Amino acid sequence: MKSKQKEELKAKSINELRNLVKESEGLIFKFKLEKAQNKMKNLKSMFWERKKIALMLTVINQKLKLEKLTPKEAVKIEKVKTVKKRRTTKWKLLEEKLYL
Repeated sequence: MKSKQKEELKAKSINELRNLVKESEGLIFKFKLEKAQNKMKNLKSMFWERKKIALMLTVINQKLKLEKLTPKEAVKIEKVKTVKKRRTTKWKLLEEKLYL
């Protein structure tokens, strides 16, 4: 997926993403049938569709976690993600509290 498509997914609501996941799962089922009948020409399409589903589910989970947090905690999480290797113990403790 290109970065524009990823940004579009992040902009969508949770319900829209869930509907897209259902559609993609239907496509994967269709691909599996075609593969079993030796009609499928492009096997990579099933791989990319599964990857797209994984991305959509990740975005859904991120949105659900952010909804549960207060706005102040959400800002702190974004700061943790921008800091790569130099994390202080304060940020690590915050991560452990939120993700456990």
